[in-house]
Amino acid sequence: MSTIERKMARVLSRNWWVLLLRGLIAILFGIFIWMQPEISLITFVLLFGVYALADGILCIWTAITGHKEHEHWWILLLWGLVGAGVGVLTFFIPDITALALLFYIAIWAIATGILEIVSGIHLRREITGEWLLIISGLASILFGIILMAQPIAGALVLLWLIGSYAIIFGSLLVILAFKIRAFAK
Repeated sequence: MSTIERKMARVLSRNWWVLLLRGLIAILFGIFIWMQPEISLITFVLLFGVYALADGILCIWTAITGHKEHEHWWILLLWGLVGAGVGVLTFFIPDITALALLFYIAIWAIATGILEIVSGIHLRREITGEWLLIISGLASILFGIILMAQPIAGALVLLWLIGSYAIIFGSLLVILAFKIRAFAK
């Protein structure tokens, strides 16, 4: 167990509630999408922007509060900046087309997935349950690839796919948050 991994685990264990909050927000986002399939594209764009921005800000918070304890804090910062950047971009271009939104979401999911896998690998010797972070990263990458491969998919299918992804991703973060909380004790 390296010092880097111990420090990263301390940062995450101290901020386990941020992972929990991120997971709960993702689950609520997914449930809302499933319950409101008739949602207009513009409303969905704005809702996605709020979600990506909130997720990014919470990730940035985790990075900043742990920067003194971990030399690789910039991975979490980059992860958060990608999410927040995508969220802000949706507010500046609210009339974005479904295809452009699809590629924003796909790129965000792939970038997030890669950073989740990197974080999970760094934590593999430090905590149990790091595989949940790696699996959520793989799910994020797979989700992004599917969105890019099927751009003709209908808006309703896209909404259900995004809702399902958010619920699965959020559930994995909630489980990981409680595993990290138990590790901290």
